[in-house]
Amino acid sequence: QVQLQESGAGLVKPSQTLSLTCTVSGGSITTTYYLWTWIRQPPGKGLEWIGYITGSGSTTYSPLLSGRSSISRDTSTNQFTLQVTSMTPEDTAVYYCARVTPSNYGLGRRGDYWGQGTQVTVSS
Repeated sequence: QVQLQESGAGLVKPSQTLSLTCTVSGGSITTTYYLWTWIRQPPGKGLEWIGYITGSGSTTYSPLLSGRSSISRDTSTNQFTLQVTSMTPEDTAVYYCARVTPSNYGLGRRGDYWGQGTQVTVSS
């Protein structure tokens, strides 16, 4: 059973950089088939897909964050991370990491494995 757990700061000040880590167990992030993905859900809104890193280490980002996001990984600890620079209150959301089947990317939770999510609030 694959499990994912998000960790990181829950409160970030405007203009600061958010850093979140996803710890994966029960599966390797070097598995080439899946997309190791970050998604967020702002209050009262739908899911927003931020981007992903593949098993080979290549990354793809949605235009959602206008180049402010960066995804990396540490294969020795089986973790992947999200950094978002220049945070604003509009970035307040629950942030999720997930292992996503490529055909499901952008389509919601469809049998893939998701973390429980972590609340990130941007406020001074």
